[in-house]
Amino acid sequence: MKSLAACAAFLTIASVAAHAEQKYDLAKVVAECAACHGPDGIGNDVEIPNLAGQHDQYLYTQLQHFKNGRRPHKEMAYESRHLSDEEMRDLARYYSQLPAAR
Repeated sequence: MKSLAACAAFLTIASVAAHAEQKYDLAKVVAECAACHGPDGIGNDVEIPNLAGQHDQYLYTQLQHFKNGRRPHKEMAYESRHLSDEEMRDLARYYSQLPAAR
């Protein structure tokens, strides 16, 4: 019984350590988004939506829809395919806190 508890404790610690090593760089992800949506969340073209100042839940939901194909868009499907749920939430929070376009 002691070895089972020790094994479970080891696996828990290993899982936490592995997750900590996989932490992503939000600034790097934002830089990828900035190629089209601008560094300030303002689209570089009239065809590209402004993200700055949008509600975080709306942005998060849209990223989910792009990733799962519910909202078809070639470029956004490609860009969102590798985003984790945590990254999508953090991106949505980041852009929601930027000043909206005027």
